[in-house]
Amino acid sequence: MAAKVVRAFLNCAIRVIRGHGGHIRSFDGDRVMAIYIGERARTRAAISALKIKWAVDNCARPVLEDRFPQLAAGSFTLSHGTGIASGRAFLTRAGVRDNNDLISIGRAPNVAAKLSDIKRPPFRTFVTEDVYKKMADDGKFSGSEEMWGEEMREVGGEQIKVYRSSWGWVVN
Repeated sequence: MAAKVVRAFLNCAIRVIRGHGGHIRSFDGDRVMAIYIGERARTRAAISALKIKWAVDNCARPVLEDRFPQLAAGSFTLSHGTGIASGRAFLTRAGVRDNNDLISIGRAPNVAAKLSDIKRPPFRTFVTEDVYKKMADDGKFSGSEEMWGEEMREVGGEQIKVYRSSWGWVVN
C-alpha cells in the first residue's frame, strides 16, 4: 500500500511539472527534483507547486482514501511540501561502478529541499525571496488577492526571507 501512495503522489507531481515545462531531474524517495528554465521559469514553477497541492488534496487523497479505507480510518493523511529556490546548480551522475544516480549540488537545490521539508499546515508551498521577486503577477495573485505571505526562516543555518502559500490552483 505504501508504494501505491507514493506512486499516486509522484504521478500527480510529474504530470503537473511536465505540463508546465518543468524537467524531472531526480527522485529521492517521495521527493521529485525538477528544474524550470527559460521564460517565466519561476512563475511556472510556483504555479506547478500550487497545482500539485490542489491535485494531492482533491484528486490523489480522495481516490486513495476510497481505495484504501484504512487510510481514512487511521491517522495517515497524504500531504506534501514543496520548496522552490533559484540559482546555479551542478548536476552530475555520481556513484561507483553500476551504482550511480543523478545528483544536484549547489545552494538552490539544497535550499529547495530544506523548504520542502517544512511541515506547517496549512502552508505547504515555500519559495525564496529571489523566486518571489522574479515571479509574474499571475503567480502571486488570484484576482486581486495575494496568494503568498512572507516570513523569516532559518534554512541551513542561515536566516532568509521566504514566501509561503496555502493556496491550491485548480488543475484542468
